[in-house]
Amino acid sequence: MYIEIVEVWGVEIMYSWEGKHFSIMDPDNVSTVVYQINETLKEDAKNSPKYTVTRLDFTEEMYGDKKKKTFYLDDPSDDKDELVILSFGKDRVVINMAILQDDKITISKKPTPLKFNTLYSDTDKEYKEFKYTPSFKRQISIIDPETTEEVKPTVYFDQDANEVRGKCKLKANKPYFAFEVKDKKD
Repeated sequence: MYIEIVEVWGVEIMYSWEGKHFSIMDPDNVSTVVYQINETLKEDAKNSPKYTVTRLDFTEEMYGDKKKKTFYLDDPSDDKDELVILSFGKDRVVINMAILQDDKITISKKPTPLKFNTLYSDTDKEYKEFKYTPSFKRQISIIDPETTEEVKPTVYFDQDANEVRGKCKLKANKPYFAFEVKDKKD
């Protein structure tokens, strides 16, 4: 558990956080983001994707020409948590898998080969309709590799399918990185 007391204009404000955290050092011109892979609860699995991803929040400190990023896992499981680590550099993305178990993180020694798409179009377009779980988690993430920010989807209710769906608007002449977690058989 993490607790911080901050004084703002003479008023003490106490922030508390429960969960787990770990740090990664990014060299200059590299920006790392981390996603937790979640398996959908069995009671929600019928009309939802089997896996969803949640981007971890982080804080950043400078150490010379390197950035120390501390990632926070707000809702760790009792057993282990699977993570996808994406390190964006100039014109490439390095993808690693990791397991956070107890107070130890194990990162793969070599990058894991994963299927992913780089999206690019000469015209503005909407990309891929996807489902949400009842807790509004989704199985796909689309990232702007220049800023490493997620493209926020437009969420709507599909009355014909009776479910919440989303679409992402992509700008013309701009590359995007998209990944989705699926079963091996898919």
